[in-house]
Amino acid sequence: MQNINSYAFYGKRALIRVDFNVPLNKETLEITDDTRIRAAVCSIKHILEKGGSVIIMSHLGRPKQGFEKRFSLKNIVSRTSELLGVDVQFAGDCISDEAIDMSSNLQPGQVMILENVRFYKGEMAGTEEFARQLSQHGDAFVNDAFGTAHRAHASTTIVAKYFPNDKMFGFLIENEIKSVDKVLQSKEKPVTAIVGGAKVSSKIVIIERLLDTVDNLIVGGGMAYTFVKATGGKVGDSLVEDDYLDVARNIIDQAKAKNVNLYIPTDTIIADRFSNEAQFKEVAIDKIPEGWMGLDVGHQSILECAEIIENSKVILWNGPMGVFEMSNFENGTKEVAYSIVNATKKGAFSLIGGGDSVAAINKFNLADKVSFVSTGGGAMLEFLEGKELPGIKAIKEN
Repeated sequence: MQNINSYAFYGKRALIRVDFNVPLNKETLEITDDTRIRAAVCSIKHILEKGGSVIIMSHLGRPKQGFEKRFSLKNIVSRTSELLGVDVQFAGDCISDEAIDMSSNLQPGQVMILENVRFYKGEMAGTEEFARQLSQHGDAFVNDAFGTAHRAHASTTIVAKYFPNDKMFGFLIENEIKSVDKVLQSKEKPVTAIVGGAKVSSKIVIIERLLDTVDNLIVGGGMAYTFVKATGGKVGDSLVEDDYLDVARNIIDQAKAKNVNLYIPTDTIIADRFSNEAQFKEVAIDKIPEGWMGLDVGHQSILECAEIIENSKVILWNGPMGVFEMSNFENGTKEVAYSIVNATKKGAFSLIGGGDSVAAINKFNLADKVSFVSTGGGAMLEFLEGKELPGIKAIKEN
């Protein structure tokens, strides 16, 4: 395994796997959010500045069978050129003789993008032949696609074996790994994790792992009502996983045994239906009447969460506190975001990981006011769970 900082790129072609799976306008096919492209700019520019050329490969969307115009990476060439300040070339496919000729003739400082790798069956199947064909484009392989590092696909994992002495992580993946390590291996205290979202079932492994690391664990979102019901509270028509009440009680017991402050909200904003136009009011979280459902945390809970967060040295946020997509039920999530920003200003390290948390921090325009915003949804969750991600393992293996 090489290091991108010290590797000699001069005169070499760097095949880089990025995650340019960006949202596009359905009518015009224009990019509506270029965050993922901007996240890879640092690695690409570094290679160019060191005298190398760059061949970019990525997926876009979920094409069902072969080429689909709306999923063509041709749609992102113009914006990529603007961000890099380079006239980016485009290969209409991944593995034809013409595409190989294009990459073979690239000069130092030049960039080209291969067509969507998921137009080929060999990509998601992880076939060695497709990976071998892709490998012909480069002298070195750089994996900078953390968002797909949990997939054992040809372009994310299998291709690495064709670069036994010339493979490395890009700056983005390096920073993702360092950020998670800062949380899970922190010597600074207190460490606080805010874990929200709809279901306990999707966060069990993460919560149990965090109990060995954190000093405070704040539970929010829909999963909070499962914990409340598990301890005898009345939650009305709120989202509850009845099959996981014993799991919730076990987590509560584990937290006590490990001396972790497990914070469950004390009040909630309830509504008479799942709609922004619903009637709503604030009540104690364990006294929700029938016909009403909890959609956000209440004011007292916001204050108590703020005190915990703003006195923390390390913070992980994974999952919203309520239905932040609706303006009447966004306050809990928004205030948690501002508390994290305040803690960061005071010197805390803050990691925002998981799709909805990232969506929330972006909605409130606070992404540049926290320490690190992860680009990996599913990959970040699996990494936090302690799973070995295939894309990361493939680079580390000798």
